[in-house]
Amino acid sequence: MMQEDTIRLLRECDTGTQMGYDALHEVCDNVKNPAFKQRLETGMQEHQALQAEVRTVLNANGQTGKDPSPIAKGMSWLKTNAELLVKGSDDTVADLITDGCNMGVKTVSRHLNRCADADTKVKDIAQRLIQSEERLAVDIRQYL
Repeated sequence: MMQEDTIRLLRECDTGTQMGYDALHEVCDNVKNPAFKQRLETGMQEHQALQAEVRTVLNANGQTGKDPSPIAKGMSWLKTNAELLVKGSDDTVADLITDGCNMGVKTVSRHLNRCADADTKVKDIAQRLIQSEERLAVDIRQYL
């Protein structure tokens, strides 16, 4: 049986990977620069791979994932689409994604710190998610 900290951290990573993927998918078609678009697509693939890994561990232990809250999803969608409607440029997309990455890093880091007794393998997944978000934010600075 999985320890409670392990389950909580896995579920938070599941939410984080889904929110990240959804945000990237939402803006990708609005990006004009091919290199920028490719980097966002790579970010989506990274989030999907991490989510698959999270769900495999959860499923193997008879647990389920955690969908993002409808309020968080709705607010993200509203902010993204409002910003894109007003100023639909690559720098707007870079700004939105950078904010999302920073929020993801903070949220997953907070849960990683609070779930000190989580399994080492799960802590590694959380660290890789944090690193993926940090890399993406750094890589897209040139488009701000």
